Amino acid sequence: MEFFRIKKDIPFMRHALVFNLVSMTFFAVAVLCIAFRGLNLSVEFTGGTLVEVSYAETVSLDPLRLALTEGGYSDAQVQHFGSTRDVLIRLQNRDDIEIAQVGDRVRETLGRIDGPEATIRRVEFVGPQVGKELANDGAMALLLAVIGIMIYLAMRFEWRFGFSTLVANLHDVIIILGFFAFFQWEFSLSVLAAVMAVMGYSVNEAVIVFDRVRETFRKRRDMKTPEVLDHAITRTISRTIITHGSTQMMVLSMLFFGGETLFYFAVALTIGICFGIYSSIFVACPLAMWLGVSREQFATKTKEHREEAVV
Repeated sequence: MEFFRIKKDIPFMRHALVFNLVSMTFFAVAVLCIAFRGLNLSVEFTGGTLVEVSYAETVSLDPLRLALTEGGYSDAQVQHFGSTRDVLIRLQNRDDIEIAQVGDRVRETLGRIDGPEATIRRVEFVGPQVGKELANDGAMALLLAVIGIMIYLAMRFEWRFGFSTLVANLHDVIIILGFFAFFQWEFSLSVLAAVMAVMGYSVNEAVIVFDRVRETFRKRRDMKTPEVLDHAITRTISRTIITHGSTQMMVLSMLFFGGETLFYFAVALTIGICFGIYSSIFVACPLAMWLGVSREQFATKTKEHREEAVV
């Protein structure tokens, strides 16, 4: 399905060098932010205490956050859990308070708020060792995903496409992490899930474009490589607008109406979707062109397949 069709190919590759310089600038700034500011890791990674609180009726979260801040927990994370009467509170570890006393301190702090009485249902401690294991497992998951993506694209298309897509994916991931490091937004397991979702989303966009590139190489022998890339990108623009536009509308609804629980998850997806479109066009395609992708590579494979079929 297409909303529109552009008859004349847009010369994307003519400005490829300029856009790649812009990408390298963003990438370098993101790396510097990660190196010098670091990520603001959540309780899942650093260790802390989870406190589940239950109320007899619906409770607003803002008074709870204010009370916890005044009680010395300025970094407390408060969110509804299951229903508007159940609240989950995440607290960073504090040297001046023993773990066994955290529940009592939270009950005392929340008891100062006018309204329904708070009932502490459970208190769980997440140790630093568990947080370290989660961080290591998350990094390993990202690494395995990158390796799998590269192998898949190299087998389906050509190693130049696989390498180009890998660089574009790393470009998107590093820039997302750079935003979170620069603004010191909280990096939690949900944000990690969003980063991995963005990787899959970017790969899907690259597969669509590269599949059209391969098809154009085989059908249009009068085009040079930059023209083939321009033609493939132009022909997929309508599909890109439909797919990414509908996805972004859903993500924006989570961003504005999903509350604090989904806010940073939606932020990571928003950044990833925008830069995923950019990197598929202005990072992956130019890199494949500079690596020397050409019609002969696909023509040779087609000829080999035909000879095997005849045998």
